[in-house]
Amino acid sequence: MLQRKIEQALMEWKNAPNHKPLIVKGCRQCGKTFSVVDFAKKNYDHVVYLDFFENPQYVSVFSGSLEVDHITMLLSALMGRGAIFEPGKTILILDEIQACPDARTALKFFKLDGRYDVVGTGSLLGVKGYGDKEPKSIPVGYETVIDMNPLDFEEFLWANGISEQIVTLLGNHLRDETPVPDALHQRLRELLLQYAVVGGMPDAVQTFVDTRRMDEVLRIQRDIVRSYEDDMVKYADRKDKSVIRECFQSIPKQLSKENKKFQYSVVKKGATASKFSGSLQWIEDAGIISRCYNLSVTELPLDGNAEPDIFKVYMRDVGLFTAMLENGTQFDILQGSLFGYKGAIFEGLIADIFSKMGRRLYYFRKDSGLEVDFVIRYRGECTLVEVKAVSGNTKSARTILRHPEKYHVSHMIKLGDYNVGRAGQMLTLPLYMAFLLTEN
Repeated sequence: MLQRKIEQALMEWKNAPNHKPLIVKGCRQCGKTFSVVDFAKKNYDHVVYLDFFENPQYVSVFSGSLEVDHITMLLSALMGRGAIFEPGKTILILDEIQACPDARTALKFFKLDGRYDVVGTGSLLGVKGYGDKEPKSIPVGYETVIDMNPLDFEEFLWANGISEQIVTLLGNHLRDETPVPDALHQRLRELLLQYAVVGGMPDAVQTFVDTRRMDEVLRIQRDIVRSYEDDMVKYADRKDKSVIRECFQSIPKQLSKENKKFQYSVVKKGATASKFSGSLQWIEDAGIISRCYNLSVTELPLDGNAEPDIFKVYMRDVGLFTAMLENGTQFDILQGSLFGYKGAIFEGLIADIFSKMGRRLYYFRKDSGLEVDFVIRYRGECTLVEVKAVSGNTKSARTILRHPEKYHVSHMIKLGDYNVGRAGQMLTLPLYMAFLLTEN
């Protein structure tokens, strides 16, 4: 079974005194339900599980009074021995809670009552156009929200036999700026390329770990991509249905361009932000993509200097991105033969790693030609991050570093096919160490 970081987050939530009902949100098929149910079975005497997609009749339980005793009485009548409510020993799981908005409202009443723990999971929470019914009220102040992603790179390492002790060792090499031993370095280089192809969708990762069959992994990934496209047509606003899939399917083309800024004209000739921006927002709200905003200046706070209308778009899971490319791409990546797409793939890989760490994404580009792949807050300073698939110059970043009076930057990190090293203001790191850049 795959080890997930959310297990620790769920335990911390349970152990917190006077905790609120919990919402676990994230894209479809990222492992929310499995993780929550597995945790519940291990930590509660009674698990009452409702799936509003599989059993729409449960929606009616929340259509009248939201008083806790009324709800538990109806559930007991419907489910018999599947719904035992014992104070302090029962957890109620509301799966795909967005399909029953009144169940979301009911969380307030469960919090005030306090006898039972409640966890809701949702993959399309808050997306524009989902369903015809809105909650009577969002229980602001009465729920805790955790965002869940597909497996991140560290979880992928765990799944492939890299222990937490080895991760700690890598952290020591980062801290001390010393090279990683060659045997470990080569193994991690290999695993990084595998992650670029497999990504973090649990079904894809488990299949890869069990079988190493990339054809099966690709089939799973493309099934997930198709299910996303089906959701876009099924749940998006009527006015967005005709364009939302086009917007989604344009992402590989957007990232293959030299100027990777998202351009609506790439979606469709003559397209404008006024027509397509709602579609892009829907895809982002569903947890499928992340935006990377251009900075007007390279200064902290980064969010305050982001230009809201100039951005790149990355798939939140790099494995799904590579699955959207042509057949044979996975083989090319594993062989290190990336040709024209190498920049897009490795930028997408680092965007995946950073976004799953909880970092918001920023880059820097000027019409003069200066361009830096990512800009992060690291150890309290604005830090440039350049991504190189194999090798390459860092002319723009070096130009910025030479002019601190103008750009207010004194450090850069170059991520590439290297070991750990330093040359003046530039820290060189292997690409696989990006997930260790946790210090803000």
